[in-house]
Amino acid sequence: MSGPGDVPPEILDRLRPICRRLPETYEEPAWIGVRWRIRARTVAHVYTPDPERHPGYARYVIAGEAPTVMTFRVPADDLLGLTAPGFPYLRAPWGRNVAVAILGDHTDWTEVAELITDSYRETAPRFLAARVALPPPGD
Repeated sequence: MSGPGDVPPEILDRLRPICRRLPETYEEPAWIGVRWRIRARTVAHVYTPDPERHPGYARYVIAGEAPTVMTFRVPADDLLGLTAPGFPYLRAPWGRNVAVAILGDHTDWTEVAELITDSYRETAPRFLAARVALPPPGD
């Protein structure tokens, strides 16, 4: 059983290539888990919360294992649309535009890549955000 904060290697293996392609983004250990940053701002943070300390995650425990979650920024106008349906996306209990994704076998990694890219555009300086291609209209 993994401890709080531990991130399964298979999840890190999925997130690293997504985050590495974003200009000037770097990975570092966080107080819990791992985060990717641009300058001093966090683009994405992945960790395994302790459900006893964070009871909001207790309902996502499977076979005694706490969920792995990723926090990221969403354009404020899109937050309700993303999180209103519930699982796998929730509104974080802090920040006006922070969402949480519950990661696991159900995860749509293409969607996660888009969400991380959007988070980068929310946090990066404009000139760097402009270097990240927008998806074609209708995608």
